[in-house]
Amino acid sequence: MEEEVDGILVAAHELKAPLAVLRQLAFSFDELSANNEHIRAEMINVSERAIRQVNDLAKVRRLEDGLFEMEPVAVRAVCDEVTEELRHLFLGEKKGLSIHYTNKERLVTANRELLRSVIYNFLINAMHYSDTKFGAELTVKDHYDRVKVIVRDHGPELPWAIWKEMKEGWIDHPTEIAMRPGSSGLGLFIASKFSKYMNASVGAVRHRDGTSFYVELPISKQASLF
Repeated sequence: MEEEVDGILVAAHELKAPLAVLRQLAFSFDELSANNEHIRAEMINVSERAIRQVNDLAKVRRLEDGLFEMEPVAVRAVCDEVTEELRHLFLGEKKGLSIHYTNKERLVTANRELLRSVIYNFLINAMHYSDTKFGAELTVKDHYDRVKVIVRDHGPELPWAIWKEMKEGWIDHPTEIAMRPGSSGLGLFIASKFSKYMNASVGAVRHRDGTSFYVELPISKQASLF
């Protein structure tokens, strides 16, 4: 497994430089038509998401060094940051994103940077499978002694084998997800690794009209004192 991650990292780092060049070239275009401006925006968005995944993969390899400290984190604030960052992507694709906060427990024990990546990867995954009629949904709620963050999409049903891996707590390696060609198995792998490090559990619920991916985070002891 370690050798597999190392191999992915080598390939990812090889891709990072040309992706950065592509992004910079897109920024350098001037006086574009409306159609070409849309193409430029898409080039920038795709290259930025790919660079983010390269950086996340580097973090996966560094987890064993214990460099990511756990602390009380305001889960709604992290969700707000991610949804605000991705709002223009959903709007650009004319896809909806609804947000529902019902949690009374506001603080969880997590690493803010890693939690942000988990939620980001879930939402990027859901964006592929939302449309103008059925948008993606982000829900944060209390669940027994944890806080549960759920991202719901309306795409094809998640394959049973992937659902089983998610049910068991994590995905061991990046994998292509059949019936979901736009879905990022790499993103789910990253989310699983980060969640395990934070002592959080991940999983998925299969629906007739889509899938819900979730992460359950331990409530901060600091929050319980109040």
